[in-house]
Amino acid sequence: MRKRWFWFLGFCFFLIGCAKPPKPLDFSQEYTFSGPSLNIPGWLKPYTINGKTYYPLPSAKGYEEICIASWYGPGFHGAFAASGEVYNMYEYTAAHKLLPMGTYLLVTNLENGKQVVVRVNDRGPFVGDRCLDLSYVAAKELDIIGKGTAKVKIVALGEGEIKDSQMVYTHIPNFYKGEFYLQVGSFRHKENALQYKRQLEKEFSKVEIEPFIKGDCIFYRVQIFLSDDLNQALSLYQNLKKQRFKGAFLVAR
Repeated sequence: MRKRWFWFLGFCFFLIGCAKPPKPLDFSQEYTFSGPSLNIPGWLKPYTINGKTYYPLPSAKGYEEICIASWYGPGFHGAFAASGEVYNMYEYTAAHKLLPMGTYLLVTNLENGKQVVVRVNDRGPFVGDRCLDLSYVAAKELDIIGKGTAKVKIVALGEGEIKDSQMVYTHIPNFYKGEFYLQVGSFRHKENALQYKRQLEKEFSKVEIEPFIKGDCIFYRVQIFLSDDLNQALSLYQNLKKQRFKGAFLVAR
């Protein structure tokens, strides 16, 4: 299912403002999930790396963060992740220092607007001010392989639940419903974007302009509404890209 995300990814809100992450809590004692107190699972226990202690969060609800993301690949491919899974650099996963294992994240590259959805299954990165280590395939979708890092925004979409001390994925977001658009142009001058929008409106019923801030500049991105169903949007996207809009890509809101 993750491979279906690979053109657009989404539930895009294009939230540019920076929200503070939830304050880390002290889990040096037992944590009560529901009912009787349980011994906290290994991935929720505080841990120390390079002399610094980290306190994982019990919930990702409302979590947003703007920071630097990096990626990791061949050197770790096939090794065990902190969740106990075997790391596969061709799956859409990521490492985060605090978020619960199983958290689904919408990651937006703020340098180019591209997005991907990943699932947290490892801890890290522990280098400088980086907040997220993406798998190879996720980093490739965001165009950060060559550069190595990028400024991103991460938004928690959903997460698993603890049942009988085990992680159960019960709140996986429905990736197949939303508002799916084809981005066909990006302009630095709003009037140019408006002119292109008026031309497209002769053929398409809904065309919108989505502002995008990059550094000190505002870009006006022209997007054509395709569908509220992912499968239909992908079909239309493939046909339009092949026949007319060579450099277009799919986005979701």
